[in-house]
Amino acid sequence: MAETISMPKLGFDMAEGTLVRWIKKVGETVNKGDVLAEIETDKATVEVESSAGGVVRKLLVEEGAVVPVNSPIAVVGTADEKLEEVAPQVSQTSQVESRTMPVQEKAPDPVPSVISTPEASPVKASPLAKKIAHDRSIDLSQVHGSGPGGRIVRRDIEIALANQGSPVAGRIVTSPLPSNHPTLGLSDQTLPLSKLRLAIARRMAESKTSIPHFYVTHEYKVDALLELRRQLNAIQPENEKVSVNDFIVKAVALTLRQFPNLNASINGSSVFRHGAINIGIAVSVDGGLLTIVCREADLKPLRQVSVEVKAMAAHVREGKVRPEEIEGSTFSISNMGMFDVENFSAIINPPEAAILAVGSAREVPVVENGIIKAGWRMKATISVDHRVSDGVEAAKFMQALAVYLEEPLRLVM
Repeated sequence: MAETISMPKLGFDMAEGTLVRWIKKVGETVNKGDVLAEIETDKATVEVESSAGGVVRKLLVEEGAVVPVNSPIAVVGTADEKLEEVAPQVSQTSQVESRTMPVQEKAPDPVPSVISTPEASPVKASPLAKKIAHDRSIDLSQVHGSGPGGRIVRRDIEIALANQGSPVAGRIVTSPLPSNHPTLGLSDQTLPLSKLRLAIARRMAESKTSIPHFYVTHEYKVDALLELRRQLNAIQPENEKVSVNDFIVKAVALTLRQFPNLNASINGSSVFRHGAINIGIAVSVDGGLLTIVCREADLKPLRQVSVEVKAMAAHVREGKVRPEEIEGSTFSISNMGMFDVENFSAIINPPEAAILAVGSAREVPVVENGIIKAGWRMKATISVDHRVSDGVEAAKFMQALAVYLEEPLRLVM
């Protein structure tokens, strides 16, 4: 029996998605779980799997169409069965309008330029790059491609956008500066926000205005953790070396077993405690952040956590992820230790109840038994939704986390 494939909901706040590219064409065989299409959300370009197996009988929407969540996009069935008519749905904004300038991303008075349409462009470019170029009125023939064989990819378009000013941006800043002053000749710029940055802005503004945050900071003694990591990595292949963040992910997951109230989401007048401990890890990408999800991290060996996180981070940076890799986290970690950050506070990722911000491991003077010596210390700050928990529980969580971070053999046994 034929089955209709619908636009999936890839996030609790997703209302629609752009169908960037069909991977399977009409008449091709598709197995359940095969990648059927690439869909662009506010966060990323996501590979969507088919929920049914058979032959692709109909593709109900064209590439580039903006489709509401749960609307039909394709029909999969047997090669000879009779199909019922399925009406495709698109966003109220027409496909043409959505390609030229989405309302939420409309830039003020763009510089006139030749519009290069995906269909007419003679240059090599990815489908997503072509669409963004069309949306932003970028002439692809003027863009240098950094992909394989000179192919233009998304980051090339973003660079072109950064270099393209508005009429205001073309105005040279004049001031009584000496001719050898390093800022002479800089111009004002007005740049449109990307979809990802708009999504981050919307969600973080919602988080800070609707969630009463409070913060608890703890300093951890990580001499033993760094030494254990050194020993483990000395016998591991280069692509299997574990990071400090891998230890933190595993340690947080095990600690959350003792504090289910922090592995939770608020739902009106009740708190929903998640049975699974799915740790979200913030990953830096061009133009913003994405959160990848290590599912049931408390049940996985440290090495498996490391391998999975590396693989998902690579997918995100390539711009190709699966829905399960970026959705469903129950507690998040934001680690800026690699940027020599001593300490910071993170904004809660709704609908979660808490997030842990991790700073750098630093060699500093410490006092032990009245003696000053060098030691490795790392600060972390937990941000918690005060509607769900309070300072005492958060402080106890940070103390319990110290047991794993300061006695790291517990994480590998």
